[in-house]
Amino acid sequence: MTTVVLSDERQVPLPADLRRRLGLGAGARLELSEAPDGLRLRVLRAHPPTDIANLAGMIKAPSRGAPCRLEDFDPASLLVREHDSAP
Repeated sequence: MTTVVLSDERQVPLPADLRRRLGLGAGARLELSEAPDGLRLRVLRAHPPTDIANLAGMIKAPSRGAPCRLEDFDPASLLVREHDSAP
């Protein structure tokens, strides 16, 4: 069990390892309620966890000229092109 001390500003610090484990950052919303044996602190998730597959296509790399073809990276096709272009 971890013990924390109320600050002069009446704030309760949360240990770093706990914040990391729970994924809490600046602006995280927590619900505080009174329970018969003390206080209960619950993390409020504004956005439900998302499957990474749902994020596909959200970010696009900047274009850097004409797209390359797979044949441009195939060593065997390079040899064929050199052979075909030889006099």
